Amino acid sequence: MALTLTDRCAALIEELNLGSASDLRDVEALTGGVASDIAAIRIGTSRYCVKFALPKLKVAADWRAPLHRNAAEYAWLQVAAEVVPESAVRLFGRSDRAHGFAMEFVAGPDIYLWKTALLDGQSPCGEAGAVGDMLGRIHGHSARPGFDDAAFQNRDDFRALRIEPYLTYTAGKHPSIAAELSKLAERLYEGRQVLVHGDVSPKNILFRKGGPVILDAECATMGDAAFDPTFCLNHLVLKGVHMPAQRAAIFAEIPKFWSAYARNVAWEPANDLEARVCRLLPALMLARVDGKSPVEYLDDARRAQLRQVSVPMIIEPAATLDELMQELTSRLKDLDA
Repeated sequence: MALTLTDRCAALIEELNLGSASDLRDVEALTGGVASDIAAIRIGTSRYCVKFALPKLKVAADWRAPLHRNAAEYAWLQVAAEVVPESAVRLFGRSDRAHGFAMEFVAGPDIYLWKTALLDGQSPCGEAGAVGDMLGRIHGHSARPGFDDAAFQNRDDFRALRIEPYLTYTAGKHPSIAAELSKLAERLYEGRQVLVHGDVSPKNILFRKGGPVILDAECATMGDAAFDPTFCLNHLVLKGVHMPAQRAAIFAEIPKFWSAYARNVAWEPANDLEARVCRLLPALMLARVDGKSPVEYLDDARRAQLRQVSVPMIIEPAATLDELMQELTSRLKDLDA
């Protein structure tokens, strides 16, 4: 019989010497992710967050991934703690046996989730620039000689978690652009420049004392530097499409993100990286409509709009983000008219 979440939490805290099973209190399953079981637990007066990788993701499509990705996630969090300690979570140990780990439970009256702030229509408070800078610092650190990348040789995991469900699966639904999507997929698989997080999404980014805390690094691998900034920018695009009244304000955050990120780019010319971002962004836009993990907040009309704007931008990609956003804004305005 399969162990319950409480059973797994109890075994983990004993293995990590955080307490005994009898000390475990208030096991609360947390929602929001599809790749892991996550819980908030209490041991005495201390509160922790524990996370266990799942072999099959909680989506409608058949989407499976190796359990050892949990080790790469923990290693990414360790790197983040080294590079940006002011924006890191405290870590309390990991179990190879349980494919799980324990970390600080981030909570408090001054803490908020970036996704919630965006969807609530709150005015931006510098979040995009702060995330761009943090991400750029981690990428820059990992691109330097001597970086220990042994824990991040995970391109097959990255293909299972990101390339196949986002690009390959979507290519199967759009034969007219399958060749373009396949080329993007191959480029991502071959990339080795920096430490890629793989899920830099507002749903995984908390703000504490004005600084970002990025979580959920299950897809961590050495990979193409274009993926992380594109993935994050895509979520800003999607929310701008979803919320026409806030679109201008949300889209205005995109150059702020890129400017803060690009300041840290020393491993290649920033304009070369920007061009790859421009090729990948419309593909990820389409993938969040027709891939294995569609965003939940778009209605059918907005999904149709994204198909209409993304396909021609995949066929003829822009060279710069300014050009891309001008074209995207113009196409959306025409469709809204």
